[in-house]
Amino acid sequence: MTQKSRLHLGAAYYYEYPALGEQPHPDRLATDMRQMREAGLTLIRVGESVWSTWEPRDGEFDLDWLEPVLDAAHEAGIDVILGTPTYALPMWLAKKHPEINGDKATGEPIGWGARQEMDFTHPAFREHAERVIRAVVGRYAGHPSIVGYQVDNEPGLRLLYNDGIFAAFVEWLRERYGTVERLNDEWGLVYWSHRLTDWSELWLPEGNFQPQYHLAWRRFQAHLVDDYIAWQADLVRSLVVPAAQAQGKQAPFVTTCISYEQAAVEDASLSKSLDVASCNVYYSSQDGLAFPSSAELTPDWIANGTWGLYGLADLAWSSKQAGFWVTETNAGGIGQSAYNIPPYDGQLRQVTWALVSRGAQAVEYWHWHTLHYGAETYWIGVVPHDEQPGRVHAEVARIGRDFEAVGDLFEGATPDADVAFLYSSDAKWALSAFTLGQPLGSARMDPNPEAYRQLAMPFYRAAFDAGLQTQLVRPAQVVGADALVGSPSAFASVRPVLVMAADFTASDALLAWVREYAEAGGHLVLGPRSAYGDEEARARSSVKPATLAEVAGVSYQEFQSLEAPVALAAAEGGPLAGVADGSASLWAEYLRPEGAEVLATYDHPHLSRFAAVTSRAVGAGRITVVGTVPDQQTAAALMAWAVGERAGVGAAAAAAPIAGSWTDLPASVRVTSSTLVDGRRAWFLHHWGWGKASVTAPIDVADAVSGEALAAGAVVELGAWDVRVLVSVAG
Repeated sequence: MTQKSRLHLGAAYYYEYPALGEQPHPDRLATDMRQMREAGLTLIRVGESVWSTWEPRDGEFDLDWLEPVLDAAHEAGIDVILGTPTYALPMWLAKKHPEINGDKATGEPIGWGARQEMDFTHPAFREHAERVIRAVVGRYAGHPSIVGYQVDNEPGLRLLYNDGIFAAFVEWLRERYGTVERLNDEWGLVYWSHRLTDWSELWLPEGNFQPQYHLAWRRFQAHLVDDYIAWQADLVRSLVVPAAQAQGKQAPFVTTCISYEQAAVEDASLSKSLDVASCNVYYSSQDGLAFPSSAELTPDWIANGTWGLYGLADLAWSSKQAGFWVTETNAGGIGQSAYNIPPYDGQLRQVTWALVSRGAQAVEYWHWHTLHYGAETYWIGVVPHDEQPGRVHAEVARIGRDFEAVGDLFEGATPDADVAFLYSSDAKWALSAFTLGQPLGSARMDPNPEAYRQLAMPFYRAAFDAGLQTQLVRPAQVVGADALVGSPSAFASVRPVLVMAADFTASDALLAWVREYAEAGGHLVLGPRSAYGDEEARARSSVKPATLAEVAGVSYQEFQSLEAPVALAAAEGGPLAGVADGSASLWAEYLRPEGAEVLATYDHPHLSRFAAVTSRAVGAGRITVVGTVPDQQTAAALMAWAVGERAGVGAAAAAAPIAGSWTDLPASVRVTSSTLVDGRRAWFLHHWGWGKASVTAPIDVADAVSGEALAAGAVVELGAWDVRVLVSVAG
């Protein structure tokens, strides 16, 4: 029973992982399916983690064990995503081909005992991987329960340094640059006597201290992951498309589960070979979801704070600028040990609807059963260790009833946005080779892998804190062969504010595009470290901000790291004047106004001669230059002003703050919205806190779940950690 038009609710399901003292048994399977249907599940993901179960010995396959699961799921009306098991190797393969062990540095094997320890480019690995994929996918191609295939899982976990990979890197460079002479010029290898006379002279990556090399190495590693996933996707399609055609059916989709902060992932390029982008969404629950929040940016893959949760969802949408699937997210507490923070009552439902509001078409929990053994024993699933449905199951069941009630209402829905935000993987990799944006301290000269996120993401958070919604776009989606967003003027008409922060590697074409965007009526907010380097992470020789200094009416030559926050002095009567105790942190550019209005200066004996924030009208639009990372309140005020300043200006007049229709909101209530395919707007009212909250409906709406009609002026009641989904009566 394929239900692709409705929202899917699901879980990863491992029938092959029995409880202690048990074996997989039909009675357990029947109980699981019944409990899944009671919870409203319509989707399970299976099979991706157990190569040694599929192929217990070299060339000896056991393929029939999954058939009862697929048959039972089909009978229960539950769709299935079948995974290829290539990310977790069987030990017989590691013993047979020890040479496929991945290297964490040249000649230093990762060792076996975890997962993704292999060099996935090695011919011996590819041979065995193809064999098991053909066996598993071929065995079940055409099964009526299967709606999709997940190839591999969380690819790009680490950078690999095997000899074969380094040799492939040299060939990749040869293809890109042609000659060593050009490489010498592009990378500036005259410096420190690194000039090459032959490709064989290129030094190994782990000793590298040259930033252009570093950026190329990171790009190459992502290229390898892209190629690997595309190879699997093509292989799976070659098996399942003919089977679907023979049955006169649409072929199942192909995806993978992306973990966005993996070292070797560039999700937008990786997703080109996929039919749908899918991802992990793990987050800090309990008070980590409180709003307002002072939660700090976390340096890993667990989103912290409500803004971090929405940021991860917006990142997922941006992979293909389309609806996405969440293939893993919290059910109970998450952690590799007994450290667990289970969600408060209501939070699972809140998070699920938050993800839907930003474009999720499916939400799957990791996982159904909680394991009694292994590294993830305390990663709590929908059903706890005693295998009896409890509090989590009950809340999932409520979400299931929600999804059943709304049916296909959210098929093709598009998340709304007031602000566009340029998100650059290249800039993230380039800045990780420098100390840019790193808080100074004992390790001040060490590379800072978090530099980009520390410099850029506070601007995303600022929009969120200001009650705004954000669309993330990628440089390659703005300019070049993969451009998706249209001309600068067209984009300015629908996204009147564009944030470009920490884009250290912006191309000439991108800088020209954003300038034209501003001149056409958009408000460009240019954050620190943008328009400084070029595509090779070389410092540009032009006046900074490059390409934009003259039109923005401001320039700078000097900059510095800030060891501690520096107070900001807002200009009287300006948009930041009402912010008390504003401050600059991490980075300070010495902005010199040359026609631009000064919105804030540094309140400091040395820095006070320079501006921290300037703004200038440009053509039909505006460019605001922010030379630092402002504190949370200042940044939010700046983003609210930027959007409000565009309201009523030219073609952007209709793009006033979407959530601004809902006024006088309690501090803990956040409103977001999506546009449905019929033109109506869906409103998602979240109360991220304890107690009760009341909101007044500004227009006639109907509750999408209960069907209750609410006239304009009606009071919408929200309980603790509650969410209401309302739909406008008219388009």
